[in-house]
Amino acid sequence: MSIKEIVPTERIENDILLIRGQRVMLDRDLAELYGVATKVLNQAVQRNNERFPTDFMFVLTKSEKDELVTNCDRFNSLKHSTVLPFAFTVYGALMLASVLNSPRAIEAGIYVVRAFVKLREILSTHKELAQKLKELEYKIETHDEQITAIFEAINQLLTPPPTQKRKIGFEVKEKGVKYGRK
Repeated sequence: MSIKEIVPTERIENDILLIRGQRVMLDRDLAELYGVATKVLNQAVQRNNERFPTDFMFVLTKSEKDELVTNCDRFNSLKHSTVLPFAFTVYGALMLASVLNSPRAIEAGIYVVRAFVKLREILSTHKELAQKLKELEYKIETHDEQITAIFEAINQLLTPPPTQKRKIGFEVKEKGVKYGRK
């Protein structure tokens, strides 16, 4: 029975977390996929420590573990564990499959890499859409300013200028000159 029949890709995608700005999977999720106990997986990592640099794998801090337990119900079993879990990037997950070297681990490793790639493509599409939306918002804002300016100009044209009332009759500008009889 293949890993594809056992675990749907969507489940693997749901196991991918964003920690320290990197998309990672925890050791317990990978152990389940690779068909080994978490302890066995961690021992294999420790025996092959040189194959797992920091961009392949890192150990969660206590505060990161506590935040995971608080935010995700599926990590309640980690609550009382004294061992801090390993987090594997896509490169670490693939390296782990080669270290474990079982047929199931190799097959599962391929599906994990595909899930990471699919997630990267989805996020890339979302970034492009977000950028286009931002550009559209900017255009609308500038258009709003231009439309507002047009309405203001139209309102100024429609509003009659204030007129001064002219007096009826004539006005004597020189004083001291009398009109009438001499």
